[in-house]
Amino acid sequence: MTTLTPITFESTEIDQIAEHQGRIAVFVDPEGRLDAGARRVNKLMRGALLRLVEGEGFAKAKAGDLHVMSYPTGLAAEAVDVVFLPRKASVQEARRAGASLAKRRGKSNVLALAAGMRRVADMAFGLAMRDYGYDAQKSDAKPRAGAVTIMCGKPDEASEAAAPLLAVAEGAFMTRDLTNAPANVLTTSSFADELVAMGELGLKVEVLDEDELANLGMRTLLCVGQGSDSPSKVVVMHWDGGKKGDAPLALVGKGVVFDTGGISLKPGAGMEDMTMDMGGAGVVSGVMRSLALRGAKANVVGLVGLVENMPSGNAVRPGDVIKSMKGDTVEVINTDAEGRLVLCDVMWYAQERFKPSAMIDLATLTGAIIIGLGHENAGVFSNDDDLCNDFLKAAKAEGEGAWRMPLGQAYDDMLKSRIADMKNIGGRPAGSVTAAQFLQRFVKDDVPWIHLDIAGVASVKSETALAPVGATGWGVATLNRLIADRYEVE
Repeated sequence: MTTLTPITFESTEIDQIAEHQGRIAVFVDPEGRLDAGARRVNKLMRGALLRLVEGEGFAKAKAGDLHVMSYPTGLAAEAVDVVFLPRKASVQEARRAGASLAKRRGKSNVLALAAGMRRVADMAFGLAMRDYGYDAQKSDAKPRAGAVTIMCGKPDEASEAAAPLLAVAEGAFMTRDLTNAPANVLTTSSFADELVAMGELGLKVEVLDEDELANLGMRTLLCVGQGSDSPSKVVVMHWDGGKKGDAPLALVGKGVVFDTGGISLKPGAGMEDMTMDMGGAGVVSGVMRSLALRGAKANVVGLVGLVENMPSGNAVRPGDVIKSMKGDTVEVINTDAEGRLVLCDVMWYAQERFKPSAMIDLATLTGAIIIGLGHENAGVFSNDDDLCNDFLKAAKAEGEGAWRMPLGQAYDDMLKSRIADMKNIGGRPAGSVTAAQFLQRFVKDDVPWIHLDIAGVASVKSETALAPVGATGWGVATLNRLIADRYEVE
């Protein structure tokens, strides 16, 4: 797995600044005030830093903007990164400042002089999250060089505050690695192996194979993978950090490691991107890793359905009728609407076995949600206002875009089938909504539920605030915060 850049916190040692090899970062507020570290840098540079800060261009900077002073006179450093940041910066501003440093770091060591900063831990989190690259498939891949030292007023407190945030970053890195991996590397079996390895962190991990799934009646899940040589699996991850006997939160993820569309074959152009169709399962995996790393005081069970959707002589066909684990029959109109067939069985199994206090499913489910919300927001569908509002609050706090979408009987009626209990699609109109309505049919009346359609946010073609191009890890931070705020309050 891609590892986080080493970040350490130390007391400010003015005398070490002149000899630092690498990059030095200083933070300057709108009033142009310099803290002790910045003043020493300015003195060694014979006033060059202050001249920059007092210039007209710097006065127009936004929080988190960075200006590079290359080959600074009077310092051994290769560059001084001057970051514009208010002393009472918001969480997102501090994280953006850290991300700006990460984008400039390259492979250099960074000495960040943050004695005057209030949100040191959030700055470190932003730096860690943005300092990511997926190089695993390159022949010359090596661990990324360089480390970060943050000098601040109370290093022990900053380190303690940063630890749970860096656990979230590590979970997000796992999600990104899984989502970025090509399908010949991340097969259903290798995905399951990655999750079993998390047993070392204290998670209890079970892998259900095809025979077990057949015995359980997970026919809709199995029909999706029956055209592939890769065996379908369900992996169950338990984190029992809360009060013994308390019902767990269930997280359910779609894990289609590659999606050709099956017999309803997708167009060739862009099909290579379908390696990310396991993004929902990737998020669930990353959240479970984060919870274990930080020792979350909550009971959470994560379930992922791992399949590959391929066309073959044994593949499920349009027009086939499949009986779900719940017992309802589904007329498969389009084999490219396969994610809901995977999720519905896993969701029903999660409710039957674990009797969860709430359930949240995640899936790169529909292209329709991208048409509706672009790449800025995930679609949020829910049967419970309190749970949904708590989720949206957590997403806003973490800076991860999420927008609530409607549900209703008129949309549900679009799933009526002439020959079965339901169709797996409702037509082109409101495609993301009818997909959610399909899933809601597999949610028990007393279970608070959220469906997250993350097709537009799981992997992107242009960088985001805290992620480069490619997989984002969207959702790990938000779900971690939701769990902390809703389930870890005594």
